[in-house]
Amino acid sequence: MFSDRDLQQIESRGSSLPLVEKQIQNFKKGFPYLKLSKPATVDDGILSMDEDQEQSYTEIYHQAIKKLSVVKFVPASGAASRMFKDLYEFVEKYSDDDQGYEEFVNHEKYKSVYTFFKNITDFAFFNSLKEAYEKKGLTIEEGLLKRKYKDILRTLLDEDGLNYGNLPKGLLEFHAYFDHTRTSVEEHLVEGALYGKHDSDQVSIHFTVSPEHQQNFEEKIKDVLSIYEKTFHVNFSIDYSIQKPSTDTIAVNMKNEPFRDEDGQLLFRPGGHGALIENLNDIDADLIFVKNIDNVVPDALKGTTVSFKKILGGKLLEIQEKVFKYMKQLENPKKEEIETDEIIDFLKNTLNIQDIPEFHLDDEKVTFLKSKLNRPIRICGMVKNEGEPGGGPFFAKNSDGTISLQIAESSQIDSEDRNQKDILKSSTHFNPVDLVLGVKDYKGKKYDLTKYVDPDTGFISKKSKSGKELKAQELPGLWNGAMSDWNTLFVEVPVITFNPVKTVNDLLRETHQNLVIK
Repeated sequence: MFSDRDLQQIESRGSSLPLVEKQIQNFKKGFPYLKLSKPATVDDGILSMDEDQEQSYTEIYHQAIKKLSVVKFVPASGAASRMFKDLYEFVEKYSDDDQGYEEFVNHEKYKSVYTFFKNITDFAFFNSLKEAYEKKGLTIEEGLLKRKYKDILRTLLDEDGLNYGNLPKGLLEFHAYFDHTRTSVEEHLVEGALYGKHDSDQVSIHFTVSPEHQQNFEEKIKDVLSIYEKTFHVNFSIDYSIQKPSTDTIAVNMKNEPFRDEDGQLLFRPGGHGALIENLNDIDADLIFVKNIDNVVPDALKGTTVSFKKILGGKLLEIQEKVFKYMKQLENPKKEEIETDEIIDFLKNTLNIQDIPEFHLDDEKVTFLKSKLNRPIRICGMVKNEGEPGGGPFFAKNSDGTISLQIAESSQIDSEDRNQKDILKSSTHFNPVDLVLGVKDYKGKKYDLTKYVDPDTGFISKKSKSGKELKAQELPGLWNGAMSDWNTLFVEVPVITFNPVKTVNDLLRETHQNLVIK
């Protein structure tokens, strides 16, 4: 199947022949569905805290962070082009005449574009757009009066204007303040300063970026870093990484044979956000907070987000302390000191691990308990499902017969199985990618996170290249399959902590507009 040239190409990417062959087998046999047991709810599986608990976990976090290393991990490689999908379609289809204008004003297909122009002055980037447009000889007010909608959008999206259609989300102006605007990457700096400060007032933030945009990120942050360091009395440590070529997956044709480009070379495609488990694995820290680049708010609304980051961090530290205590017991040769019943109760009632087998021999029980405890820990914020897309919290069956908490995407569920569909529909919450991670064991040694991935939770989709159909394969998602074998807790967080920007008009929502001076 593979020539010497192919093998050289595979090796040059940091991949291996066995891995590529395994990926091709995945295309042939497909991925098994996740077997859901029931949804996780606030009555069963999701912890909902009262004020006293919130205060207690906040205090735990404040005390511990003084001597811990903390990193804020932000996946930031996502392109902004998808935010402007409707605007791009409008530029291609809009007819610059009276009939076209009538459609623009009244037709449902242009509703989002009409909303964009009706509220154009409310976008944080409006002044930048105005300045760029005026370089073409017209004021933007004149352009709007003369219905130069396509020209205005080209100025926003194209390279000879603001180039927003080709930039990553992190470098777009998201929020307007009294005398300045902030990009989403700047909002992450501010947020990190408010809860991630540790030794010597240091704030450590790691951005995963696309290689073609890393220089842009570095230049932007270099321009503003001293401002935020002075404002918040912190020292920032900023790191970057790119998705590793070795995590790209091979594409195949519709016969499950390696897809080749015009030059006869194998086609590899990015493996999705699940590939970032490799980037995460390279970070050495006691606590790692994970949050998407587009989920930020202006300062006036940051309070709740910051508070719950600390609460989630405090909860993780409490759980981790108990896990470390039990692991030390289990490693103690004096078996009579091992509180096995207490540990099993902890697995069942705190870590929500169900269907734990009965053991006739103490050695078997100890081995099982160690295997369940000695793994990375994650606390996942969950918000009530109000129609937003996202992975849901469920109890799901593991390969060893136990049942544990998992975040599952709809693509992992058998849509032909009525029982599974009913469980999926009955989910009350979803995960907004709000995670805090404990990645070290009780001896302080960092786990190899790649060993806790469920390889059977990948995903296959149909794509095309140069007019030819192909199949693409995504790796297990970062917060579902890539963390399948972690110890997991779900905590309910307020919906105000989830404010993603999926389309440009999302920036018109009240949660992104409250500080705009009109």
